[in-house]
Amino acid sequence: MKESIIYLLSPLKKEETVSLSMIQFTLIDKPIDFSNCDTLMFTSKQAVVSADKLDKSWKNYPSIAIGKATKQKIEELGGRVLYSPKKFYGEVLAKDIQKNFSTKKLLYLRPKVVSFDSKAYLSNAGIQLNEQIIYETSCVKYSKEDKPKENAIIIFTSPSTIKCFFENFDWNDSYRAILIGKATKEHLPKECSFEIADEPLIDSCIKKALETRKKDR
Repeated sequence: MKESIIYLLSPLKKEETVSLSMIQFTLIDKPIDFSNCDTLMFTSKQAVVSADKLDKSWKNYPSIAIGKATKQKIEELGGRVLYSPKKFYGEVLAKDIQKNFSTKKLLYLRPKVVSFDSKAYLSNAGIQLNEQIIYETSCVKYSKEDKPKENAIIIFTSPSTIKCFFENFDWNDSYRAILIGKATKEHLPKECSFEIADEPLIDSCIKKALETRKKDR
């Protein structure tokens, strides 16, 4: 049997993988309104990158970083992480913010589509979360000829990559999925064979994929 090809469904190019980017990002070119905030919240590294392109002064505010990769990107670009919760899924995250930041004026710099409505949940708890959409995602379109080969190991890095993959391709029973986290698992069809990376990082996904491929030998 030929060695399984590892497909990375991310715009990043990484050794040992074939890049098959599923999503593209569009910046919403509108000034960021910092007038009523003292703390920023980011839930993705792409939001940090987008904020940095729009207005470098985001670095003047401490940030809540949701996810390890988000925290790394904030620090890499010169921002300051005030807090980074260990668990960051849906209601767990909202309860964490309610407990630790009820007196802060939060500004959530976010994509157009989110998997959990933090603003509504926090509003029910009496906490006002201001939001500004700074980028949006859309699916890259592929032809049938681009479909991953049989026995492929496919790395899904977000719920959006799952959505876009299935807009382009059907699942093959020989495929194995590697997921970046539990939140992503909720969006994967039940018939798909999968494993979850040990950490919510692309490098951890690749490590898990290489381990999976090694078992095939």
